[in-house]
Amino acid sequence: MQFNRQTPVRRFLSLLLVGFERLKAVDLALFVGAMFFKLYLFNAFLNVANMKMTSKDAWIEVGAVLLFSFWTIWLPARGRMVSLILLNMIATFVLYADLIYYRYFQDLISVPVLLQLGQVDSLGESIGTLLHVKDFILFLDWLIMIPFAVYVIWRGRADLRHANKYRSTAPLWRKALIRISLSAAVFFIGTSLVFTNVNEAKRTWGQGIFDGNWWNLSIYNVTGGLGFHGYDVYRYVKQHWLDAETVTAEQLSEAQQWIEARGELRSTLEQDSLFGAYKGSNVLMVQLEAFQNFMIHRSIGGQEITPNLNNLIEKSAYFSQFYHQTAQGRTSDADFTANCSMQPVANGSVFIQYSPNEFDCMPSTLKANDYETTVFHSYEGGFWNRNTMYRNMQYDQFYSLKHFTLDEKIGWALGDKSFFRQSLDVISEQKQPFYSFLITLSSHYPFTMPQEEKLLDVGELDGTLMGDYLQSIHYVDAALGELVERMKAEGLWDNTILVMYGDHDNSIKDWTLFETFLDKPLNDLERQMILKQVPLLVHLPKDGHAGIYEQVGGQIDVTPTVMHLLGFSTGDQYLLGTPLLTDQPLSGKKVVLRNGAFTDGTVYYIPSSDGVAANGACWSMVTNAVSDMNACMNAIDDARSELSLSDQIVMNDLINDFKAQSTIEASLPSNQETAERPY
Repeated sequence: MQFNRQTPVRRFLSLLLVGFERLKAVDLALFVGAMFFKLYLFNAFLNVANMKMTSKDAWIEVGAVLLFSFWTIWLPARGRMVSLILLNMIATFVLYADLIYYRYFQDLISVPVLLQLGQVDSLGESIGTLLHVKDFILFLDWLIMIPFAVYVIWRGRADLRHANKYRSTAPLWRKALIRISLSAAVFFIGTSLVFTNVNEAKRTWGQGIFDGNWWNLSIYNVTGGLGFHGYDVYRYVKQHWLDAETVTAEQLSEAQQWIEARGELRSTLEQDSLFGAYKGSNVLMVQLEAFQNFMIHRSIGGQEITPNLNNLIEKSAYFSQFYHQTAQGRTSDADFTANCSMQPVANGSVFIQYSPNEFDCMPSTLKANDYETTVFHSYEGGFWNRNTMYRNMQYDQFYSLKHFTLDEKIGWALGDKSFFRQSLDVISEQKQPFYSFLITLSSHYPFTMPQEEKLLDVGELDGTLMGDYLQSIHYVDAALGELVERMKAEGLWDNTILVMYGDHDNSIKDWTLFETFLDKPLNDLERQMILKQVPLLVHLPKDGHAGIYEQVGGQIDVTPTVMHLLGFSTGDQYLLGTPLLTDQPLSGKKVVLRNGAFTDGTVYYIPSSDGVAANGACWSMVTNAVSDMNACMNAIDDARSELSLSDQIVMNDLINDFKAQSTIEASLPSNQETAERPY
């Protein structure tokens, strides 16, 4: 763009440039105002329930903009203005990309998403439906900014020199002092506005949000638009660079040998009659929200709480000592452990922190063997970073909230009866064999059920969390009964393996409510059984192998169990679990929980909060009393090793290294295979 010195446009731009140069930080103030307006519009365009911008949110946004741009004061006038224009364009582009991404995935763009740009490709032809005319307002200031930037770059130097040639030149030290003082003041103000308000949220209504990291929008609700991306970059750098441990060649070899030993153990079990006994069957797996084992075969007010599951247990393999192994990732941890047979990490969620990493998950293995793979969950697709993780797990299709008709609103979203009904509409039309994974939601804390669905007489528990929990479990049980009947009506019952398991505990902290329901006081072991045990049912075609199985098992055993029944060898896969349904129970099997507890079915070790092994408690499950610590001491190191080595593998993406090493070894001549591994 060319400007003549005498034109009104050139004269206006020259006066603007000179004014910005002489009135320090006025351009920065305009930048802050423009960006705040865009952040306000961004929040309005997202239109997320319960996330409207408050006055405190506004101050956080202003503070984040100041921290984003305070350093521009160090620059000379032309450099400062060009930098502010570039920052405006970058921030606007990021906000608009977030907006488009949210409209499709119900989430904000994060670093792991950027590392998996293929996910954005899945927008495909739908991109046109995500663009709205009102979005143009975000770019309105570009109509002035871009011509001004061109002028500043090409003509600004000469005009500034001409305007300042008669002015006295201040000493360089004075200019530097002014710039440093101004930038320090802006930095201090920005830091105060952001961290004072964010820390208040962390102490009050936002407790645990940064620990759980379950949804990027939850973090955005605390930090604001620019603040979220700043935190996201910090989170990624901290996890993958600053806190990442360097794995030595010795540690890599140890981890590989350890997990391959698990594979060899599974290989030895592939000689029994159940390996491949149900080859070619469909698999429908249901993860039941907050469904705990102490609900099974219980009644209240003369009514069975789970009549349909009680009936199904008579025709299924029911594992009465099955444990969830979740940590802070809760539902996402259960999903990960059951489908990928690895321990979750202690802090945060694998789905959030390590979604790009390599895993041997059940959907990817079945997809490679010509199964159609689908996952159904009637909530926002971005929650727990499911969009990204499910793509990595190689599901053919993820059906999230946007795919369902919200015709039965219960709790967080769609009621499970409608969820099962609409999911079966899709599943019944799928190519067979298929693997379909359904994640329920109706029994989610705080167990809000409509009055017409409160069908139990819970007596003195009415109006309490426990009473509401019982009502929600009874409703979910009824929904499961309808699911079974629908499978029979669709002709799926006799050629489908149906797996059901609970994901985690119900989050009720008041033990008096449990004691009122169970009508007895509870010791520490009994409380652990309530907290950690969830049901696992495996219904096989023609009611095969029905019965109660008392050997211990955990969620990491789900995938090996299903693969064993289908006849797919997992001997060369990197999984921790072992199949639970075999001719003979595996001798000496232990289940290790994420907090360091473990059990073999005869003893249950409760670790001490100080981490000292000897300070824990070793309970006898036979006598229901504290036992001699010697009964547990020998297994404590093994339990800790499982957690430590699993963390090493998950957090450092070692399965990718293991597979690369196996490829190298396979390509070597046979006489070199025993040579030292080139780690």
